[in-house]
Amino acid sequence: MGNGWHEWPLMVFTVLGQCVAGGFIVMALALLTGVSDRAQQKRVHWTMIVLWVLMGIGFMASVLHLGSPLRAFNSLNRIGESALSNEIASGSVFFAVGGFWWLITVLGKMPQALGKIWMVLTMILGVFFVWMMCKVYLIDTVPTWYSAYTPLSFFLTMFIGGPLLGYLLLSVAGVTGWGMRLLPAISLLAVVISSVVMMLQGMDLATIHSSITQASTLVSQYGALMSWRLLVLALALACWIIPQLKGRQANPAVLTFAFVLIIVGELIGRGVFYGLHMTVGMAIAS
Repeated sequence: MGNGWHEWPLMVFTVLGQCVAGGFIVMALALLTGVSDRAQQKRVHWTMIVLWVLMGIGFMASVLHLGSPLRAFNSLNRIGESALSNEIASGSVFFAVGGFWWLITVLGKMPQALGKIWMVLTMILGVFFVWMMCKVYLIDTVPTWYSAYTPLSFFLTMFIGGPLLGYLLLSVAGVTGWGMRLLPAISLLAVVISSVVMMLQGMDLATIHSSITQASTLVSQYGALMSWRLLVLALALACWIIPQLKGRQANPAVLTFAFVLIIVGELIGRGVFYGLHMTVGMAIAS
């Protein structure tokens, strides 16, 4: 059986998209509530370019999944009817609205009051984008995806990677404060919940089968791969949290390494997710 790695463009797109949505929310909340110094605000705005670069990489990966870049526009043909079209449309709107806000802001042309409203709207669009991703895979003929585990895993990726990405970029911009100390706790809690979801899903797979396929055999190394995922995520959190326990903040290089580990860990989990694809066939029981 496969492990989902053949779907690497979708893995990159979904993981990066969810991390960027979470990272933007973190940075927008910092700008709305904790960063009042104008010079520091400008530094935060400039570091946010990383979010849009990562979002661009994610969209380029998604285009590769279509086989030909010329087919990209065809994915928007059934907005409102097709979950795939809704996903691409919502992601494009999030990317465009957030990117345009960023461009106008760094050029110094964004009115302060309008900028705050625009940030809140972009945060909402980011959450909506992640939900539209979930809807693509909530297919009743794919019993291994058609459950609460799918939206849980997608939103947990946002809560695992988003806080670290936001923390990294805010640190580069020189932002400190009590709010920053909450972010590692959010990611840690998300990893703990994710480990519980992983165990519950592993047990649930044993109860799903069609007339020709047992779900637990789709990814024969499910336990090993998910264990590696948790190990990588734990190492990332250690790089982030241990310096704080010693009364200092991890330097950007260490935080960047931790974020790369988060991406690797979530790609492992997403590969398992795609490897669990199965259809009902002639009969399904659970």
